[in-house]
Amino acid sequence: MSTCRISHPKVTVIGAGSLFFGRQAIWQMVHSPYLNKGTLALVDTDETRLNKMVKLGKMVAEANHVDLIVEGSTERKDVLEGSDFVVLSFAKDTVKYRGIDCAISEKYGIRMCSGDTIGPGGIFRAMRELPVILECAKDIEQLCPQAWVINYINPTAVHGIGLRKYAPKLKSFALCDGLHMPRIKRNYAVRAGIIEEKDDLIDEVSARFDFRIAGVNHFTWLIKAEYEGRDVMPEIAESFRRDAAKASNEEQKWAKSIFNNEIGYELYKIFGYIPTCIAHTKEYVRYWQGTGKSKDEIPPLHIWETAGRYKSHEEMWEQVDGFISGVTPIDEYMNVLGPDHATDIIENIVGGLGKPFFINTFNSGVVTNMRDDAFLELLCNVSGDGIKPYPVGEMPRGIRGMQELVLDTHELTAEAVAECSIDKLRRAMLTDPIVSSIGDADHIIRELMEQEREALPRCWFE
Repeated sequence: MSTCRISHPKVTVIGAGSLFFGRQAIWQMVHSPYLNKGTLALVDTDETRLNKMVKLGKMVAEANHVDLIVEGSTERKDVLEGSDFVVLSFAKDTVKYRGIDCAISEKYGIRMCSGDTIGPGGIFRAMRELPVILECAKDIEQLCPQAWVINYINPTAVHGIGLRKYAPKLKSFALCDGLHMPRIKRNYAVRAGIIEEKDDLIDEVSARFDFRIAGVNHFTWLIKAEYEGRDVMPEIAESFRRDAAKASNEEQKWAKSIFNNEIGYELYKIFGYIPTCIAHTKEYVRYWQGTGKSKDEIPPLHIWETAGRYKSHEEMWEQVDGFISGVTPIDEYMNVLGPDHATDIIENIVGGLGKPFFINTFNSGVVTNMRDDAFLELLCNVSGDGIKPYPVGEMPRGIRGMQELVLDTHELTAEAVAECSIDKLRRAMLTDPIVSSIGDADHIIRELMEQEREALPRCWFE
């Protein structure tokens, strides 16, 4: 096992107001003996939210009697110097713009339940976020060129590709929390009947469970699941069918709105393999776009619900305010929150713990029938010495073809954004697997550019 041997690691989070990461980052930086003698630098352009997160971080560190230094700034250049790790987790007005993306797309028959990775939503989110990511990369190259750069912003694959292509000197990879280890392996071990409870996955059992996942982020598949040499994929698939069938009335109401279990089982019946991120994968395939002539048992996708996401954000800030005001005792913080994927990996690198993690990086030959520079989500050894994906084998036919189409869409999107090229933007849109009309694509591009003018770089309008 390798270690960075950093006794006082500095972790800089750009986008500290991201409630899906900032709160968990504080938890792990305080909890980990490898990290809690270092520095957590928080950056956010919203000074009010930044001050809340800095205060929260200091309160949690003090309550747990650790030496963690917590600092903050609205200017990333003020804190980047000396950083060992830089986590990118920002998204300005993302709920608002994802709502616009999905509404305009729906007008032209494209249904997006998430709208942040594939389809017009994924492309336009990259148009908003990737330019800022590349600006951050330039500052990192100047101020802390040896730092690990971890992209935590969707569309993860587009932004990861962009960093590797346009900032190749930096040590970078991209993350998504969907395949967080060891949670994901435990979940499938339970579904396969290997263990009864998630905590039962001890090292000896885990070693006998040959479990392989690969694919483009949000479009990953379980392509091998064997326990002691026996294929347990059918048992895992059966658990999806069973869960879909046994839902109670209230659960059924929720299940019928998103149909994840049914969709997962249906895709298994088609391809013989199990999608591992069904909530997003259902948006990558065309089957539930509602364009078929026959009535399907599983209805078209529900559209992204902007109001519901605003409400969840409000509830998260209420939680933060509760801790800061003392309404909720700060001593409860470590029991309420938990670890995060990015800071788990940072701890692993600093401590040389040798744990495997799913990250988004170059294939490097581990999926043997895809090109080496295919940007995939793979189980990797991540250490101070670099990133080494574990062997996977072949990507199954059918699934491989869809993977390549998605990769082409993502790579064209990254190029279009970096070059501010209308021609490549249009090409990316018309390569996208859920766009089926040239005219509709052109209308979507025009209308989204007009409605999102304030959020897009000026070069698109010159």
